[in-house]
Amino acid sequence: MNWDKFIWVLLDNADKYFLIAGPAFLVFYVFLRKKISYKKIQIGFPQKRDYWREIFFSTLSIIIFSFPPLFMLYSDNIRPYTTFYTDISEYGWIYAILAFPLMLLMHDTYFYWAHRLMHHRILFKAFHLTHHRSTNPSPWAAYAFHPLEAIVESLIFVIFLFTIPVHTIHLTLFFIFSLIYNVYGHLGFEIYPKGFNRHWFGKWMNTSTCHNQHHQYFKGNYGLYFTIWDRLMGTLRKDYDEKFDQVTERACPIRIIENERETI
Repeated sequence: MNWDKFIWVLLDNADKYFLIAGPAFLVFYVFLRKKISYKKIQIGFPQKRDYWREIFFSTLSIIIFSFPPLFMLYSDNIRPYTTFYTDISEYGWIYAILAFPLMLLMHDTYFYWAHRLMHHRILFKAFHLTHHRSTNPSPWAAYAFHPLEAIVESLIFVIFLFTIPVHTIHLTLFFIFSLIYNVYGHLGFEIYPKGFNRHWFGKWMNTSTCHNQHHQYFKGNYGLYFTIWDRLMGTLRKDYDEKFDQVTERACPIRIIENERETI
C-alpha cells in the first residue's frame, strides 16, 4: 500500500470533517448557544463526554473512509476496471451536471435500505448502536459510526465506481455536499424556514428535525437527503410535520414575556 497517498487521502477527509463540523459546532453550541438555545430541536445540550465520543468514532470512520479511494483510484490493478474518468468531454457537460443529482438519489436509496437493515434487532447492536448513543446529536455526530457501520457507509464509493461514470469533480462535490448535509442533519437546530416541510418541494427534503427525531426515538425517518423512501414505505413519523412546525414556530421566551406585557 502507498502510505504517502493514504496519508494524503486521510488528511484530506479529516480536513473536510473538522472544517465543516467544527464551525457548525462553534456557531450553534458555543458562540450563539445562550442566544438561540430556545430554538434547539431537543431542549438541552449533550454532555462534553458525548462530543468527545462523537469525535472519536468520527475519526475512526474517516480512517475507514480513506481506504476505498486509495484502493480504487490509486491502484493500477483496480482503477482500469472502474468507471472513473478524467476528461469531461468524454461524456459531455450535460451528463457531468446530471450525474451529481443522480449520485444523491443513488446514495439516498442505498442509505435508506442499509439503514433500515442495520436497525434489525440482529444487526443493530453490532452495527448501529454506537451512532444511536447520540440521542441528542451534535454536528460532531455526522460520522460517529461503529467501524462496521463505517465500512457499510463507505461502500457507496465502490457502488459509484462500478455503476456510473464519475469524474474527480463528482467525487469531490459529492463528498463535500454529503458531509455538509450530514452535519446539518445532526445539527440539533432547524435552519429551514417555517412551512418548508409542507412546501411542494420541501416536503421531499430530509431536515434536521426529521433526522433528530430518528435519533431521539430510534424508529422512522430513515432517509438521508430526501423523504422519498420514507414516504413511499410509510416510515415517515406521523408526528414529523407537527414537530417541524413546533420547532420553527418556537418564540424566544423574552419575546413571549414582552408580548404578554403589551396585551395587559
